[in-house]
Amino acid sequence: MPDKNEWKKFFDEHAPKYMENVFTSNTAAEVDFIIRELALSGGERILDVGCGTGRHAVGLARRGYKVTGLDLSAGMLAEARKAAEKVGVEIELVETDASDFELNRLFDAAICLCEGAFGLLGSADDPAEHDLAILRNIYRSLKPGGRFLLTALNGFKLVRQYGDKDVASGRLDPVYLSERYDVEYDTLDGKKSLRVTERGFAPSELLLMLRMTGFTVDHIGGGTAGNWGKRPIELDEYELMVIAHKAATDG
Repeated sequence: MPDKNEWKKFFDEHAPKYMENVFTSNTAAEVDFIIRELALSGGERILDVGCGTGRHAVGLARRGYKVTGLDLSAGMLAEARKAAEKVGVEIELVETDASDFELNRLFDAAICLCEGAFGLLGSADDPAEHDLAILRNIYRSLKPGGRFLLTALNGFKLVRQYGDKDVASGRLDPVYLSERYDVEYDTLDGKKSLRVTERGFAPSELLLMLRMTGFTVDHIGGGTAGNWGKRPIELDEYELMVIAHKAATDG
């Protein structure tokens, strides 16, 4: 894992308070959406990349799916383990970097949601390669015909939110649509602040990245947490949503 990843520090410290965020309140409906849009029929093996506290992974396991969750943060995985134990389900949890992992089995479907990994840049990360590497790893981990659900920060919102002064100050990188900012967050020791970098994406860029890694894109549109759905993109909404699949083998 990279030596310089501010996001690992953020998630490790914020993990015990993460589920207090308002966007986590719609988890049950989001699990329903995942099952419906990935055409899951029951019992499939699902890969959750950037699983965090396991709110989707645990929800899927409660419905009978076999879930493997990956996350960079040991703190978030500890919370996921507690959540699974609380409701009496088993999920496999692996501490690893989403841009640098390889598993010894294939999955029927994959999810990468709510900026759990995709678009979160550490100081040591190459902004051009980081998220392509995540997509390659997910594609390689899927069975032929496997389906994939991704949400990512909406680059349109960043462009409309900032101006040339923000580019000059280094707050916004217009090449990678990345935002460098101070995030304030709750911990068991009170509020803390950390400077982090997060990438936004244009829909056409996501489409090309997914095609480059072998995916066929079935849908791209708006998908902000708390308002998921297959619908057109709103320019100022927080997240984009992509549904894609890996081609089935001939015959």
